[in-house]
Amino acid sequence: MRPQVVIVGAGFGGLWAAKALANAPIEVVVIDRQNYHLFQPLLYQVATAGLSPADIAAPIRGIVGMYRNVTVMLGSVEGIDVTARKVLMEGGRSVPYDYLILATGARHAYFGHDDWEPFAPGLKRIEDATEIRRRILLAFEEAENETDPDERRRLMNIAIVGGGPTGVELAGAIAELARRALAKDFRNIDPRAARIVLIEAGPSLLATMPADLSNDAQRRLEKLGVEVLLNAPVTAVDAAGVTIGTTRIEARTVIWAAGVAASPAGQWIGAECDRVGRIKVNADLSVPGHPEIFAIGDTALVTDTAGKPLPGVAPVAKQQGLYVGELIKSRMQGMEVMPFHYRDYGNLATIGRKAAVIDFGWIHLRGFGAWVIWSVAHIFFLIGFRNRLRVAFDWLWAYFTFQRGARLITGSRL
Repeated sequence: MRPQVVIVGAGFGGLWAAKALANAPIEVVVIDRQNYHLFQPLLYQVATAGLSPADIAAPIRGIVGMYRNVTVMLGSVEGIDVTARKVLMEGGRSVPYDYLILATGARHAYFGHDDWEPFAPGLKRIEDATEIRRRILLAFEEAENETDPDERRRLMNIAIVGGGPTGVELAGAIAELARRALAKDFRNIDPRAARIVLIEAGPSLLATMPADLSNDAQRRLEKLGVEVLLNAPVTAVDAAGVTIGTTRIEARTVIWAAGVAASPAGQWIGAECDRVGRIKVNADLSVPGHPEIFAIGDTALVTDTAGKPLPGVAPVAKQQGLYVGELIKSRMQGMEVMPFHYRDYGNLATIGRKAAVIDFGWIHLRGFGAWVIWSVAHIFFLIGFRNRLRVAFDWLWAYFTFQRGARLITGSRL
């Protein structure tokens, strides 16, 4: 009987592990709560009405369905029986494994203030993106009909908490949505008067990037009309806005981009984790004491040569997925594999429709040229030829017309 590898999570790490194991003398089972793979780096485009959800997602079965040794299972994992080597599913089902790869991703974290979540949604899922889009567009619609000037001002204020790549990209995209795409759509309000505030607790935006690129990103955001607040830790969030110490920002729309926490996978197997729940793994990405279990992507704490944790980005997860897949095949052949080493190809962030910053280590790029590289890189990494064509067309259309093609308010207003 052929050994069975169970992969929990069909993000970049899980799918690339499945691809590495494709057509090997191994049975592979991919488990996910959703039936699609999501390209998370472009979620902010859905949240700001630049793309539709289908543009950045593809069915899991359509991606790995051609591999005869790969089975896709839709369902939620509730735990792991490490003694019996079984994945415990909802409804009492279980899936046995010889090797287990945990690629369960991350969720947004509120630093002990989970009560803020209803007022400040994060951005990790398609549902999050469409909810943020709904709130942004509905705020302008309600402001159009509002007669109280103070309430209209609150409706046209948008606060984004967190100055990392997600926060920066959201702020730039919302600024352009208000000042370009929505500028001529209303009669009683001027969307260009919207106040967009980006709040960062630290001393700079894009903290993982060099100071020159961080400063450039801030200047470009401010040129777009974004108000940037640094050294401004948020102390309270409610339905009417954000509090920073003694400073109050009235805003009906607040978006959370300030922190993430790993999934509960570490609790499932009783592993040692860091403060945000990432599993501390060995050099070969296996869990200490369990050489048959691996953790990758946002689920794992892996450090670089300088001892710094690797970032939770797609390239890290993809390289780890490929590594673990090859490692399992090598082990079955009695071969040793070198410890995992991450190859960093650069750090990217976009600011609006025609500017980005890129840190390649040996060179720093900014402006329109960096934006072109950022765009090509993101289209290239999309899953599926159809998605690439659609995203490329939508971006070109938005660039030349300043229009957004997915300005739909969905969901209940209650």
